[in-house]
Amino acid sequence: MSKFGMTVTEHLLSQQRLHPDATGAFTVLLSELIVAAKIISKEARKSGLTDILGFTGDINVQGEAVKKLDEFANTSIIRRMSHLGQLCAMVSEESADIIEIPSKYQKGNYVLIFDPLDGSSNIDANVNIGTIFSIYKKVTPGEQVASVDVLQPGYRQVAAGYFLYGTSTMMVYTTGDGLHGFTLYPAVGEFLLSHENIRIPERGSIFSVNMGYTNYWDENVKAVVDHFTKADPEKGLPYSLRYIGSLVADFHRTLLYGGIFMYPPDRKDPKKPHGKLRLTCECAPLAMLVKQAGGMATDGERDILEIEPGEIHQRVPLYIGSAKDVKTVMEILKTERK
Repeated sequence: MSKFGMTVTEHLLSQQRLHPDATGAFTVLLSELIVAAKIISKEARKSGLTDILGFTGDINVQGEAVKKLDEFANTSIIRRMSHLGQLCAMVSEESADIIEIPSKYQKGNYVLIFDPLDGSSNIDANVNIGTIFSIYKKVTPGEQVASVDVLQPGYRQVAAGYFLYGTSTMMVYTTGDGLHGFTLYPAVGEFLLSHENIRIPERGSIFSVNMGYTNYWDENVKAVVDHFTKADPEKGLPYSLRYIGSLVADFHRTLLYGGIFMYPPDRKDPKKPHGKLRLTCECAPLAMLVKQAGGMATDGERDILEIEPGEIHQRVPLYIGSAKDVKTVMEILKTERK
């Protein structure tokens, strides 16, 4: 029976009942993260009318200028999640080091990794932005947090998801039992189930990549793009190009319509030879989501979920989307490497 219209809290509790040994701690954790997202959503909606647009004047660990809304989102999540008693540590795309839970708060057994505001370069233009999150279980005993607790491969995620702030605010998440989407109903302040058991088409007709980087790509990447842009009606080619420049928005469209999103390695910035996307806070959570929907994610050679992170802000190339499209990309890249 369809559960369309149920609240996300009801859905979390129904998922919890599938696991008899569940304590409810995980449900509390996700529920508080949802509160943080509602706060960010409300602030984003009034950003053009308040002093929340523009830059703070600071530079983050990625070497990027920090937007005011970036800082607001980051602070909101850290403050809401620190006191719960469910987390032992957090990692933010905006913070250089692991964020430890203050000693005045009880510590738990989960690690939260997040990008507080993806697509923030588009904030001032009122383009869709989002929050990406990933949750792991602590693997070492005791309260002390070790690097292995944070640097876990994506297949060990116990949950992942994102919040998309746009014409409506959406939450898409998985705990490993299917992928579900919820839309925030402003009148009651609740996320209601709007996309149950999301499945990505096996093959799409849209590809998403920043074509402005063409001159910075190696020939193997150019061969991939040539495949999707050449005219071959029998194979459903060429694909239509759609690129927003906000990862969450581009991924969300790819998830619902099918196709492929690509952020390949490039030579534009010698400090970022593998592209700009972070493995732990962007690629791994989206890889878990797309796999739950029947899709795939790779760095061109390896399954994103199998990659062991070497450091918290490690960057990797990303090809993600419909299974057949991702397989096509991997075949082309393999052929070009020979």
